Amino acid sequence: MKNKTEKLEALARILDVLDMLRANCPWDKKQTNESLRDNTIEEVFELSQAILDNSSVEIKKELGDVLLHILFYSKIAEEKGEFDLADVCNQLADKLIYRHPHVYGNTKVGSAEEVTSQWEKVKQKEKGGNKTLLSGVPRALPSLIKAYRISEKAAAIGFDWQSKEEVWNKVKEEKEELNEAIFHQDSDNLEEEFGDLFFALVNAARLYGINPDNALERTNRKFTSRIEYIEQKAQKEGKKIGDLSFDQMNSFWEEAKSEEREKC
Repeated sequence: MKNKTEKLEALARILDVLDMLRANCPWDKKQTNESLRDNTIEEVFELSQAILDNSSVEIKKELGDVLLHILFYSKIAEEKGEFDLADVCNQLADKLIYRHPHVYGNTKVGSAEEVTSQWEKVKQKEKGGNKTLLSGVPRALPSLIKAYRISEKAAAIGFDWQSKEEVWNKVKEEKEELNEAIFHQDSDNLEEEFGDLFFALVNAARLYGINPDNALERTNRKFTSRIEYIEQKAQKEGKKIGDLSFDQMNSFWEEAKSEEREKC
């Protein structure tokens, strides 16, 4: 692994490359915060995919792409006289020091959970920080991730079940209310009750130490793999998947499950 000097030299090198591109490449010259935004979102999702794939090669590659965007936004701001990369780094360092009084101060904590709770309380006291507990949760987050972050923040200040087993009473309650909406064929209320049930399940996952987005993505992959297995079986018979009967598809589905168990 590189030492600190080598890391700083590498950062200086990419800054020089970006300066050169910004000055001489027509595409790089015309980029703005707005034009980069969609690409930044895409790069973050590609990094997320690499993490889920547990591929160190791809994680390294995608981290570089995300870093490029951070440097690019900082470069654009520098050209406008607003701030530069040093300001970004120093502000981040100041924030981390302030939010870790158990490391840089005299505060005592005994667990990661206590650190999380302290983090939220410190954020509330920051000058220019979040005005409310949940204002720091981006509105544009995908709903499942947003639900997880909202419940996480509420739990951090003590608004949570006393034991994780208690959450299942809430899940049961929301399921009964959903059944009631189904019985009355109330489409508007039905959507709301589905949402309430999802939110209760997100809380259940959190209490059991499971990230619901990761859990759902794992199921998405499993479902996709099994459908692809059925498609391959259909192709071997000279058919398309839609030509198979439900019983045939279900039989191939069970075969796929059996093969998964054998690989474990």
